[in-house]
Amino acid sequence: MKNFICETCGVQYESSIEAPKQCLICEEERQFVSFKGQVWTTLEKLIEVGTYSNIIKLQEEGLHSIKTNPSFGIGQTAYLVQDKNYNLLWDCITFIDQSTISHINKLGGIDAIALSHPHYYSSKVEWAETFDAPIYIHEDDKEWVTRTSEKIIFWSGESLELKEGLILQRIGGHYKGGTVLEWKNGSSHNGILLSGDIVRVAADRKWVSFMYSYPNFIPLPSVTVERIADRVNDFTFNRLYDAFNLIIREDADLVVQRSAKRYIEALNGTLFNT
Repeated sequence: MKNFICETCGVQYESSIEAPKQCLICEEERQFVSFKGQVWTTLEKLIEVGTYSNIIKLQEEGLHSIKTNPSFGIGQTAYLVQDKNYNLLWDCITFIDQSTISHINKLGGIDAIALSHPHYYSSKVEWAETFDAPIYIHEDDKEWVTRTSEKIIFWSGESLELKEGLILQRIGGHYKGGTVLEWKNGSSHNGILLSGDIVRVAADRKWVSFMYSYPNFIPLPSVTVERIADRVNDFTFNRLYDAFNLIIREDADLVVQRSAKRYIEALNGTLFNT
């Protein structure tokens, strides 16, 4: 029995003798099946090949990024947030090996794992079992869990404070249960928003965007973006990190509001004439 992993999205499945016939995540319109076809691997194979390693980098006080090199699956970055002797893994990556475990243990281990949306569920159970940590997933995305575990806590409602100043905020959009992390104590108590790609930073780091599907270029309705902007306007942050380690270092709260306004104007046909 093996826990197969989809090579395109990096999500791990329940233990089985044979690989699944299709990937639940990739078959859905927010993701895609590779033009080469569905390909499966396992964590054991990824370790055995000896090609992959995780780069753990200090981004600023209390925040480390964790990224697999060379890129695997979607290629997202996970973050280890350290606040008042509490270590939270925000989002997850597929690859985990002994070197990664040793490095994170030197940083104090992982007390909890919180996930923004299904594309980054990856090998969440492997991480949770390794560090004996609960996994927080919004109940609205329960149907997308491909490997179950007693470690998973399905939370409900609009927000959940894990520890003082560390708040999971469901804002929806990309997925119904789409969640961001409001870290009030980050950036010298000015606040940091870790957004996955529920809110994604543009290439110039001056704008953000909001999409139903990034690879398939499906936008969100203007009413949804307006609702997201209204929710985020109540959060405390001046800096924003997205799932690909793109960072807005100052006035990120204003950037989100300005970007939402532009997005809505574009959808409503008032931004440009072409």
